[in-house]
Amino acid sequence: MPAGRYAPSPSGELHLGNLRTAMLAWLFARSTGRRFLLRFEDLDLERTVPGAEEQQAEDLRAMGVSFDDQDGAGLIRQSERMDRYAAAIAELTQNGMTYECFCSRREIREATRAPHAPTGVYPGTCRNLSEDQRALRRAQRPAALRLRAPRSGAGVAEEFSAEDVLLGRITTAVDDFVIRRNDGAPAYNLAVVVDDQLTAVDQVVRGDDLASSTPNQAYLRGLLYGAEAAAQVQYAHVPLVLNTEGKRLAKRDGAVTRAALKDQGVDAEALRDLLLVSLGLPAGPLDRALRSFDPQALPSEPWVFQPPAS
Repeated sequence: MPAGRYAPSPSGELHLGNLRTAMLAWLFARSTGRRFLLRFEDLDLERTVPGAEEQQAEDLRAMGVSFDDQDGAGLIRQSERMDRYAAAIAELTQNGMTYECFCSRREIREATRAPHAPTGVYPGTCRNLSEDQRALRRAQRPAALRLRAPRSGAGVAEEFSAEDVLLGRITTAVDDFVIRRNDGAPAYNLAVVVDDQLTAVDQVVRGDDLASSTPNQAYLRGLLYGAEAAAQVQYAHVPLVLNTEGKRLAKRDGAVTRAALKDQGVDAEALRDLLLVSLGLPAGPLDRALRSFDPQALPSEPWVFQPPAS
């Protein structure tokens, strides 16, 4: 059965922006008859905070966000699915779709790019190295693995598009993006594509700061699982929550987590209602908001959170 998902990183408490996006992902999934899954994206073990999974799940339940079991598998953690990512990387490599990259971030920033190449696109420095050149570089620095995406004869990355329920068509150049980091860990773009496909997730709702990565992920999903699988995915990138300075909300902004607001007298129901009203939806249980939910009626601008007076 098709599904939507919410996929936090267990690096600490969820803030209001995270909770608001999770509520929206739940509303999108339930309004379209999909299951709704919780997946912890814990590939970066150094950033994983003990107890964060339990705290995040508790905060989500307090907002009324419920999840379905994944075919009896229970909780989904990326750290427990490394064999799936390795298999996908091996398939791409076997098909000649990857190459080793030894570039540092500084070298990429300072590299000369092809004329008319989009800003920030990998310049292809390691794309056509000889085996002798690769062997020399391996002795100096561990390699990341990049996807060998299509390029024009002039070396310019080709564009790819994906449709978004809220933003319309998203088009960006499909870069030679990293699919395995130089520490051996699968990269984010690879892991989310594999996870979504293997758990029947065909609806992706997340913050609009991630919209630019969508064409890359849609392209990779088509490459691994076929054009039909890629075309079936529904994307919805929702506006962020900002602080009073107009910057993306973060935990460092103070009273922006459920626990911090509770200490200031804002209980879970009041917080849920605050977030629902910010979306133009009626206060109360999420089931009530579900009856009024219309994606096209959602605010198109970020919401600026005003913390309660201390």
